[in-house]
Parts: sequence; C-alpha cells; structure tokens
Amino acid sequence: QVQLVESGGGSVQSGGSLRLSCAASGYTVSGHCMAWFRQAPGKEREGVADRDGGGRTTYADSVRGRFTISKDNAKNTLYLQMNILKPEDTAMYYCAARPINYWTCSSGLPERGYSYWGQGTQVTVSS
Repeated sequence: QVQLVESGGGSVQSGGSLRLSCAASGYTVSGHCMAWFRQAPGKEREGVADRDGGGRTTYADSVRGRFTISKDNAKNTLYLQMNILKPEDTAMYYCAARPINYWTCSSGLPERGYSYWGQGTQVTVSS
C-alpha cells in the first residue's frame, strides 16, 4: 500500500523559508515522477513543481527561482525547499506521485495522472 506523508508546514513571515518533506512508503521515489501541488482557500489546486525519474524539474512561474524540488533516495523522501515566501504562497501543500513505473512527468504540471496523494500540510505566510 502506497502512503505519502507530508510534513514541514507552518506559519512564517513574508520573506521566510520552509522545507516541506514527503515521506513515501510502499513506493520508491527514485525513478518516478513526483510533484508538489497546492490549494489556497477558494481556489483550485495548482501544480507547484515536479521532478521526473531522471531529475528533470519543472516549476510554476509563480515559484521559479524561489522553490526547489528535490529527492533523497536514501530516505525515500521528496522535498520542497521554499525561500522568499510571500503571502500568496499561503495554501495547503500536497505531495503527489505518478503510478509505479511512470518515469516521466506530463508537461505543464497537470493534476491528472497522479495516482497517489498525501494528506497535505498547511503553509501560512503573513505579511
């Protein structure tokens, strides 16, 4: 059974940093496409960043240059380092993984195609 468990969310002031973690069980993070999504109150869920099995990454325009997605294969964990946080980054952040044996990520950070989702971790940025 695949489980994704996010942690690391919290409340920070504008300009601060947080690192989100997504620990996987029943699933190997290396060699698979995984991603981070977020959903703000009253808004649709949107893609933030993805990383394919070969290490290629994609970022939403709104976070490029501030966020970094990475994997630690030894810990079987996906990360999202978030720097220079802004109030508009406030949202519930979700980790997602494509089905087993899916190495590539679809272009444009679409929500479809992800079979496994974590429960989310809240990030709140105050001005």
